[in-house]
Parts: sequence; C-alpha cells; structure tokens
Amino acid sequence: METLREVVGQWKKPAVTEIARVNRDPFKVLISTILSLRTKDETTAEASERLYRLAEDPASMLRLTPSRIAKAIFPVGFYNTKAKTILEVCRVLIDRHGGRVPDDLDQLLDLKGVGRKTANLVLTLGYDKPGICVDTHVHRITNRWGYVATRTPDQTEMALREKLPAKYWIPINDWLVSYGQRVCRPVSPLCSQCRLASHCPMKGVTRSR
Repeated sequence: METLREVVGQWKKPAVTEIARVNRDPFKVLISTILSLRTKDETTAEASERLYRLAEDPASMLRLTPSRIAKAIFPVGFYNTKAKTILEVCRVLIDRHGGRVPDDLDQLLDLKGVGRKTANLVLTLGYDKPGICVDTHVHRITNRWGYVATRTPDQTEMALREKLPAKYWIPINDWLVSYGQRVCRPVSPLCSQCRLASHCPMKGVTRSR
C-alpha cells in the first residue's frame, strides 16, 4: 500500500476527490459523484463546474428545470436521467433533512440514485468519516491481488472492512481508481510497468502487457 501511495502520488487525483479538496462540501461531493457514474473524470469535472455556476445548494438547484440541468451537465452519461435524479435528491434533502446532506450511511442510501459507493464517498470525502468506497477498480484490483475473493463490489467492501487496516480505508479508492485507469486496467493490464507485480498473483488475468 505504501508503494501504491508513492506511485499514484505523482498523478492527478480523481475528479470527485479534487472537488472535495477544493470545496469540502458534502452536497457537491454527492452531486458530482452522481454525475461521475459511467462518465470519464474530465467530463465529470467540467460538468460539475458548469452546474455549480448555476446552483451550489439544494434550494437553488430546485429553481432549475430538468432541461437546464441536463444542458449544463451534458455530455455526462445518462444526463437527462441524472438531471431528474439530482432534482429528486435535492427535494428530499429539503423536505427530510433541512437542506443538509446526511452524514449517516443508511440515510444516504435512501436517496434516489445513491448506492454504497456513492454513500461511502460522501462520508469519506464530504465528512472525513470512516468508510471504504468500492468501485469497479477497487473490486477488480483487490481480487486480482488475491487480497479478497468476492463476486460483487458490496462483498468486497465487507471483506475489506474485515482485513484492511483502518488507515487505508479512505485513500484506497483514490489510489486504486488512479492505478486502475493507468496501469492495472480491466483488459490487458500493464504488468510490465507495475511496481507491485512481484507481489501480485494476477488472479483472473489472461493477457497482459
């Protein structure tokens, strides 16, 4: 993990992490994470910036129409659906939480479009609370290492909660997202360039470079 920290430290952080670093605003972490699903980091960052120029909190967001939001966030994946989701989330935040993003996992999971990955990212990046955000990169790579043997990201989260030292809970997502995008790719990972190769059994890897 310390080698991983050293390697990824030279790269740009994932878009939502950078947004959290600049703003430390749980609302922006939540909305940008929703935008990031099935969307490249650069697109997420640009769409978030355009949207927050129009609205920076649930109340001001609700003054926008779905089409105005969709236009601002285009071309993120499923931009029309996400525009409606954002408005529904904002409405619930106003009606049930006084306009505040909850810092409770179960309450976050009650929000439309929010799964465990998004909820954990809000807790860790928005509130600096313990959590393990498991996306496709964390799931793939920790299984490729043989550190866990799981079938789904949710199972991976629970397995990591059991064995991963607590000091790595928050940063593991940032590190493995960056590493998964550049080196430990889903298909034909760049094992010849990987500083972790000597420790990795490459489980499930059939072809590498």
